[in-house]
Amino acid sequence: MEMTMRWFGSNADKVELSEIAQVPGVKGVVGMIMDIPAGEVWPKERIKALKEEIEAAGLSLKVIESVNIHDDIKIGLPTRDKYIENYKETIRNLAEFGIEVICYNFMPVFDWLKSDLDYRLADNSQTMAFVAEDIPENPQEIIDRVQAADGGFSLPGWEPERLSEVKDLFEAYKNVDEHKLRENFAYFLKAIIPTCEEVGIKMAVHPDDPPYPMFGLPRVVKNREDLDWICNVVDSPSNAITLCTGSIAEDPANNVYEIMAEFVKRDRIPFAHVRNIKFLPSGEKDFYEAPHMSEYGSLDMYKILKAMYDNGFDGYIRPDHGRMIWGETGRPGYGLYDRALGASYLNGLWEALEKNKQ
Repeated sequence: MEMTMRWFGSNADKVELSEIAQVPGVKGVVGMIMDIPAGEVWPKERIKALKEEIEAAGLSLKVIESVNIHDDIKIGLPTRDKYIENYKETIRNLAEFGIEVICYNFMPVFDWLKSDLDYRLADNSQTMAFVAEDIPENPQEIIDRVQAADGGFSLPGWEPERLSEVKDLFEAYKNVDEHKLRENFAYFLKAIIPTCEEVGIKMAVHPDDPPYPMFGLPRVVKNREDLDWICNVVDSPSNAITLCTGSIAEDPANNVYEIMAEFVKRDRIPFAHVRNIKFLPSGEKDFYEAPHMSEYGSLDMYKILKAMYDNGFDGYIRPDHGRMIWGETGRPGYGLYDRALGASYLNGLWEALEKNKQ
């Protein structure tokens, strides 16, 4: 297991690489290039510069999150083949610089959804929350709310250039149901996985967040059955999963421990996001993002990591979203302090699992 932390780049992240390098046990960075629009090729020189900057700080770059998928691919438009070819070229370029895993999602319009990016806990720390009754019927209202609370930073999956087209996107997706989205996903995977096999990269899909339909948009990465379908539609180790414990567990019907154990054992989880959530009494699926420690949330983090360890997990892991604590400000979910605490906690659990096995 290699512990990492997400970093958005020197021009897009308040957290410095030198600070990440000081977090005990963190060996690498999960990187991205935020200003390249979906569908465009990632130039080699940009990838090279990112890698060199990260390695100069004493960290590794083995995972990219995310190379966003153009909506024409998800919708199934005739133009999708052009964007798929661009995606394949990006895969080759990333592999040339030692990238092993690409985390991505296949969600229409919104890459993730929360009702509140500034949810206050009893200790006055700030976190993100999802309360169903607080989700407005008009998608534009949630966009305005997110942009007002983004801390001055572009949020992944909520880039301004993408959100400016949201009305057109909803119109474009109006005839895309779950069956059609699944067909388009299969088309994409069948096109790119041979390239991944050729260059040694694993495409690792992130579960839908939340893992159920919103605003009438379909979801196809929402439960164990969907993950099994994905693995089988192109049966290859290069066709993999980023298991996000918080996202998959947002639906209480999903048994995150069994799902983690099964797909680690099947060698389909090269990358994991590990976070805790706390369900609220206001609704069955209402929750806030809790501190990583088990006692603060609804998930047993020891049980999650044990499922990973016992089934041979040897991939990359990162603490997922953290609270804003100790007066820190910045991109919601991605401050330094609480994620550093989470990384240390997860590393401690892993060390205990290793030593208990000896």
